[in-house]
Amino acid sequence: MTASTAYRRCEQIVRARARNFSYGIRLLPAPKRRALSAVYAFARRIDDIGDTEGPVDQRLARLADARAALRAARPDEADFVLVALNDAVGRYPIPLPAFEELIDGCTADVRGVTYESFDDLLTYCRRVAGSVGRLSLGVFGAEDPAVAAPLADALGVALQITNILRDVREDRLAGRVYLPLEDLERFGCTLNIDSRGRFTDPPQRLARLLRFEADRARDWYGQGMRLLPLLDRRSAACTAAMAGIYRSLLDRIASHPARALDARPSLPTWEKAMVAARALAGAGR
Repeated sequence: MTASTAYRRCEQIVRARARNFSYGIRLLPAPKRRALSAVYAFARRIDDIGDTEGPVDQRLARLADARAALRAARPDEADFVLVALNDAVGRYPIPLPAFEELIDGCTADVRGVTYESFDDLLTYCRRVAGSVGRLSLGVFGAEDPAVAAPLADALGVALQITNILRDVREDRLAGRVYLPLEDLERFGCTLNIDSRGRFTDPPQRLARLLRFEADRARDWYGQGMRLLPLLDRRSAACTAAMAGIYRSLLDRIASHPARALDARPSLPTWEKAMVAARALAGAGR
């Protein structure tokens, strides 16, 4: 399989599976867009193993296979994701070990790990999302990677907290709880659900909990957005579009916590397009 064919198939995955990220990725020049699509496609493969239901031992074995494929000297020529990723690594300084952090985080998902404190959750967020931020930075490039990498990591943490708040109900129905247990106790919440799949905690307590976590995410966005001046124009626009869409989603969750807990919140297409357009216009100033 040629690299160009492999890249096209990775870009198809981005368009189909990364509705929010695709608005930013499309702002990149073609070579970087292709490379970041390959990064996303492999990350998506790992995430899917963590999210898919099935026997724990089988899912752990699949994660081990993904780790082995990452370490292999040559990619499987029949695997278009690995072919594209291998080509991208030859063109950009993509830190492949960060994928292994993502695998570690998804291993925790498969094992059903819960988090006692925010520090515990932070370690998880850095593994599953900060890692992707650092992988993306390898494609974007930065004049001072040592300064930029912690900021990319922070932005990944902000996005992951937003994901957690967006998916509280969906995750709970699947038997997963990501919010720190110390925070649940602080706000007097259990996240127990009744026979109809509704939370039994008082709505005002749940609202305070979600707004507390949203404020925490905003602090991480504040740190992460300091990355933008360190990137070239198109990479900054890509990053600003992705972060802007998730930040808007976070604001929606914080404004209407009850709605977010009743159904998975999302932004309409027109609003995502406006955020991306503003990001591109802002990067040109």
